[in-house]
Amino acid sequence: MYISNNSFEELDLRFRSNLINSIVGIKQASLVGTINSNNLTNLAIFSSVVHLGSNPALIGLFTRPITTPPKQTLNNIISEGSFTINHVNKNIISRSHCTAFKFSANESEFAECGLTEKFIENFRAP
Repeated sequence: MYISNNSFEELDLRFRSNLINSIVGIKQASLVGTINSNNLTNLAIFSSVVHLGSNPALIGLFTRPITTPPKQTLNNIISEGSFTINHVNKNIISRSHCTAFKFSANESEFAECGLTEKFIENFRAP
């Protein structure tokens, strides 16, 4: 299939979104956990966590630019310097998807979506 730039722009917005989202194939879903300076936790689902290399170990996390609030995940990573990447398993699929909903900056997606924070010693992010 060939679609020119002009033809692409004329496609229905939902079709264009689905096409671009699926063109690279299946992507795993990951939950990215963060915490802010007020100790409020944040959890967001991402399909843009990628393996970049093993020696040195490199994992990439792509986010949209901070152009419109809220972008708590990226703000927390920048301000606090830590985050966790968590696997989405079949037992938490629905609750994981819930983290994509729009929550205010003073709400924790963990609590709102029925997921539990877990912390390890000497690491700030849940």
